[in-house]
Amino acid sequence: MGKLDYLQQQRAAIEQGGGADKIKKQHDAGKKTARERLDMLFDPGSFVEVDAFVTHRCTEFDMAETKAPGEGVVCGYGTVDGRLVYAYAQDFTVIGGSLGEMHAAKICKVMDMAMKMGAPIIGINDSGGARIQEGIDALKGFGDIFYRNTLASGVIPQIAIIMGPCAGGAVYSPAICDFVFMVDKTSQMFITGPSVVKSVTGEDVTFEELGGAATHAAKSGVATMACTSEEECINQVKNLLSMLPANNLEMAPAYECNDDLNRLSEKLTNIIPEDNNKSYDIRDIITEVVDDGEFVEMFKDFAGNIVTGFARMNGNTIGIIANQPKVMAGALDCNSSDKGARFVRFCDSFNLPIVTFTDVPGYLPGVTQEHNGIIRHGAKLLYAFSEATVPKINVIVRKAYGGAYIAMNSKHLGADMVFAWPSAEIAVMGPDGAANIIFRKDIAESADPIATRSEKIQEYTEKFANPYVAAARGYVDDVIEPDSTRPRLISALEMLMSKRETRPSKKHGNIPL
Repeated sequence: MGKLDYLQQQRAAIEQGGGADKIKKQHDAGKKTARERLDMLFDPGSFVEVDAFVTHRCTEFDMAETKAPGEGVVCGYGTVDGRLVYAYAQDFTVIGGSLGEMHAAKICKVMDMAMKMGAPIIGINDSGGARIQEGIDALKGFGDIFYRNTLASGVIPQIAIIMGPCAGGAVYSPAICDFVFMVDKTSQMFITGPSVVKSVTGEDVTFEELGGAATHAAKSGVATMACTSEEECINQVKNLLSMLPANNLEMAPAYECNDDLNRLSEKLTNIIPEDNNKSYDIRDIITEVVDDGEFVEMFKDFAGNIVTGFARMNGNTIGIIANQPKVMAGALDCNSSDKGARFVRFCDSFNLPIVTFTDVPGYLPGVTQEHNGIIRHGAKLLYAFSEATVPKINVIVRKAYGGAYIAMNSKHLGADMVFAWPSAEIAVMGPDGAANIIFRKDIAESADPIATRSEKIQEYTEKFANPYVAAARGYVDDVIEPDSTRPRLISALEMLMSKRETRPSKKHGNIPL
């Protein structure tokens, strides 16, 4: 056999992974192979594989005779929409995609390449976990990956895609990544599986209940998004990539904007209910303001009382954080504070301006919240906004009460521009509670306490529950007509493009985790 023929034979064997039977089993489980997934992700013909011929060095437990084509992971680089991206995809058809010493070395090499070239890294996880036969060498491999995840954090975007099992130590690489995408019914993440949980705690739980996509998207907040299929998942990742810069030294790609920059929206004029205790969907404001109404929401199913996501204004990516009056009246709690803080820090890491839409009645009261550490969690949001040096713009559309007003990107935490609608109520607390405290004596001594209380509430509302006291102090830069929100935001974003702000020199801060 000629040398070229031998090369082609070897390459063909590697590309077959675990063989036809294992590939069929993968397809029968509703899953695609590692190479099929990479083909979906990258521009046609652009993917270049690296380290295809790497093999393991393990000789224990019959591993000397065990073939592992590609060492159970496909690594390389290519282009997504014409932009350089690195990726690795674990191959479940090869020893269950288990991670051994050389499997990890391949992943580490492609991560190192991504860092040197300043390009995003995408990891497609589908693995049975550590390769037990390799013992401590497999654990060392996990540690090497986690270390690189940490070094890359805030330098290049890291996206984890879970398309099968991801258990034990393997879950911590996705956990350090910026975004985690899962596929409903075919992907799971957990530290210990259902059988271990049963033996230790006696709890009966299925794989899906314990660590399925729906669980992590809605309950734990580990997953950014739960997708219905692998195709949808890849498309969502590609859409996200189009919004992000390649690294922390670049800006996100700008696109031509065909949406009128000076477009006024009459819908915004009447969107806030007359009764300030009635809810509405904050997304209706967001989509009315951004380019072409396109808002890519992140962590949609988790902590619904705060909304986070990406959009474009004048063709440039911005990060949006908004209180959601439809859920818990938009109050901040432990989970929403975590969600908001993490998103703010991502935007700040990658030069994405932050636009906040504020309608917050306060922090959620209650024994459960206090005991779960609302003080500590709430401080994360304060810290994240204070720490961020990217352009920060706040639009107060209705309630902005107490400490939550401060936490939601207020002037006091370094917001560059704060706009308020005429419907804004900026105060220490709501008129009802304030009247009960300030006018307690008047109400108690009145012949008609109910009428007096109503009168005092109205008095407080007129004096303080409006944007003009804050505007008089310079804490609100302008009170604007709601219909002009889009042009005012675009104007402010353009003005802030050259913003340069530094923080005191230090190794790093100590965010109250």
